[in-house]
Amino acid sequence: MATLELIKLAKRYQDVVSVDGIDLSVGAGEFVCLLGPSGCGKTTTLRMIAGLVNPDDGEIRVDGKVISSVRGVIPPEKRRMSMIFQSYAVWPHMTVRENVAYGLKAKSLSAEEKRKRTDELLGATKLKGLADRYPAEISGGQQQRVALARALAPKPDILLLDEPLSNLDANLRGDMRFEIRRLHQEFSYTSVYVTHDQMEAMTMADRIVVMNAGRIEQIGTPKQVYDAPNSAFVARFIGGSNVLKARHLGGQAVEVSGHMLEIGGGEFSGEGKEMSICVKTHDLELLPSTPVSGGGNNVLPGVVRSQAYLGSHRDYIVDVGQDVLIGAPADIDITPGSRVGVRFRRERCRGLAR
Repeated sequence: MATLELIKLAKRYQDVVSVDGIDLSVGAGEFVCLLGPSGCGKTTTLRMIAGLVNPDDGEIRVDGKVISSVRGVIPPEKRRMSMIFQSYAVWPHMTVRENVAYGLKAKSLSAEEKRKRTDELLGATKLKGLADRYPAEISGGQQQRVALARALAPKPDILLLDEPLSNLDANLRGDMRFEIRRLHQEFSYTSVYVTHDQMEAMTMADRIVVMNAGRIEQIGTPKQVYDAPNSAFVARFIGGSNVLKARHLGGQAVEVSGHMLEIGGGEFSGEGKEMSICVKTHDLELLPSTPVSGGGNNVLPGVVRSQAYLGSHRDYIVDVGQDVLIGAPADIDITPGSRVGVRFRRERCRGLAR
């Protein structure tokens, strides 16, 4: 295990700022996800950590030792790190066992020690029964486990993962999320995982680092970034949130589309100033009988624009002066064009000053 620090880390490509002076500390044995849309700088950050890209400013430190700066860079092979890529990069001409053992090629170990370590990883990743097969003879999820076992073979201090599940189907992604987390807990290495998938970050990370335009928007536990986003960007990206334009009326009261709402907390812009509020789709209640001119009791009048039946529930888009997405029980079936009310749960509405 090792600690990892990024200090004012920056990378530019001509006039484009890819990473804009970020600071991040990762504790020994911690699993941190860099989460954000394409082009936000998360993969460039990971590649700088790996030593594949040189920083233009700032430093990277492992256990307090500088491994990357503008003054010099320790090469990747001397960093005691392993990296897993989006493409599995397993050798097609090698068996599963040979692929895993390849991770030990540069290690000064006896043949017996290499065999023992390879067997340990084959067992840990549930690949023993496939040891003599070639990559073309196993599934995508199994190939990803081969890549994971090979990366863990040399016992790295830090494991770097760059969207390793993006080529798998939805069911396999779900299985591999828990598999990667299980192995992290079993072997206690420090992990930095890049993804654009909120579900991956929520289910695996100890902390999530939300990135946008080369900067860090928010750092927190999955619960913190989900329940208490600190910006409209984070609220929208983490998923399941409506972000509505509002005006601060003072205290915890805001005006939304001409109606007053009380909200539970968050950041406020100052009386009379524009701001936003966010509320999860499942924290809104659809009221079929509220007239379009009604209001009060934290209810906004609206008109149903569309609905989608999803088996366990229905999704509605309702125009309350702004469109909101609402998750409602499947047995509530309201025709588009109907007048309804939308109740906002006060304690679940959060103010956003930015």
